Amino acid sequence: MTDVWSERADAYRGAVDQQAGEDLELLVSWAEGRTALDVATGGGHTARRLREEGFEVVTLDPAPGMRADVLSPAEHIPFADSSFDVVTCRIAPHHFTDIAAAVGEMARVARGLVLVEDTLYESDTVEEAERLRDPTHVRSYSEDEWRRLFENAGLTVEEICILEKSRPVDSWLERAGSVGDEATRVKELIADRIVDGQFVDRKIFLKGRK
Repeated sequence: MTDVWSERADAYRGAVDQQAGEDLELLVSWAEGRTALDVATGGGHTARRLREEGFEVVTLDPAPGMRADVLSPAEHIPFADSSFDVVTCRIAPHHFTDIAAAVGEMARVARGLVLVEDTLYESDTVEEAERLRDPTHVRSYSEDEWRRLFENAGLTVEEICILEKSRPVDSWLERAGSVGDEATRVKELIADRIVDGQFVDRKIFLKGRK
């Protein structure tokens, strides 16, 4: 999987919908403290915005091509307990093979906050489309499931927000290498979520405190 993500690295670094947006600004606005760990940093956009706000940021990602400071999966974070004031993770958890372990690790190394943004579970049909577009997609989770994941990791959920996010459907498909008949089928599955060429889904944001 890490080789796949290394191959996609440039696409994610250059993705306009990843570089900026209301969702990124909301996540960054919740951050507190001085030090931060950005888990599954991908194109590094959350880390960049946190640095612009004055945070000292360490990035972590399992794919070498993402050029993170630390090469590691979210399920095995190589830092001591309470190492960072805030731990962030943006639009990545649906790729984690063990979501409970990943949330537990983020909570363990956080001194204060864990901030997560991810795609909200909508339906089995949407899940089918997500996996067809990108086989690294494991699963999206509902609000109730996310609450339980945070609570089981010892985090108090202080705030939850749900926002719509849109991006050009064709570039969204191409970014994951989904083309031809496969891309056509994905569009059929999510037809009710494509508006004027834009794929619109919902993101869930969680602010959890130790």
